[in-house]
Amino acid sequence: MTATPEAPAAIRPGVITLGTRGSALARWQTEWVAECLRRAWPGLEIRTQLFTTVGDRVLDKPLPEIGGKGLFTEELENALRAGLIDLAVHSLKDLPIAEAAGLALGAIPARADARDALIARAGLTLEALPAGARVGTSSLRRAAQLLARRPDLTLLPLRGNVDTRVRKALSGDYDAIVLAAAGVERLDLASHVTEYLPLDVMLPAPGQAALAVQCRAADARVRDLLRPLDDAATRAAVTAERAFLQALGGGCSAPVAAYARPSADSQLHLDGLVAAPDGRRVIRMSGAGADPAALGAWLAAEARAQGAEALLT
Repeated sequence: MTATPEAPAAIRPGVITLGTRGSALARWQTEWVAECLRRAWPGLEIRTQLFTTVGDRVLDKPLPEIGGKGLFTEELENALRAGLIDLAVHSLKDLPIAEAAGLALGAIPARADARDALIARAGLTLEALPAGARVGTSSLRRAAQLLARRPDLTLLPLRGNVDTRVRKALSGDYDAIVLAAAGVERLDLASHVTEYLPLDVMLPAPGQAALAVQCRAADARVRDLLRPLDDAATRAAVTAERAFLQALGGGCSAPVAAYARPSADSQLHLDGLVAAPDGRRVIRMSGAGADPAALGAWLAAEARAQGAEALLT
């Protein structure tokens, strides 16, 4: 954490403090939430507190090696519990599946583009990359699906903020990189995208492109302020995706992907994927249902029935 202000005895009426990481993307997302709050509640005074997380400090190792989920959220969650801030804005895919004690997801706003994007220095698509091309990603999920499609690729670790990763791709450190389309678009870097990867090639992480606005579970005032920001369709979709991941083991290190969207009959359609890290075996399944949590759990059972257990262990 960059600063440690004293926890106020009580939040003054009309004032709310948002916590955020210091990256350009995290600050964009927090300011977007702040602007939504200003529009919904004219006159609301909004303050921002910056934090540095473990995931921000340790940049020389892939995320799975230093702990995976929670690396970008723990400091913010502790500040919420201590009363230093009233809200924390996260990328939902960074939040651990298990509910944080004393905290709640007060709002899940409408989701952005959930696809992954390819940025290639020579402007090539995934299929057009030369044999042995160096592709940067530190995501096991992305790596497995890339190798399933192009087993000849050379995958290299890639860490850093979105803008840093894009610079590395354009400077020649890699022939291409893969990262979430939503982050690229939020930072006005979409002009560098050479291909938006179709869902049948690259299924996203559970919760990808959705924001999570976290607050104290018992803070009725803040939860009321957040109600206008919540998008029911997005909440239902990501609930199904995260239920799928939770039923498979929650923090499992195997490559897992999931994406839900409304189906024509007013139900949810959920696609899921479990893969071997080398991409040699990929299990895909899909289903539909009205209850998001039940749908996610059912699809996880289908995955296990198709042999996902061997990949998960």
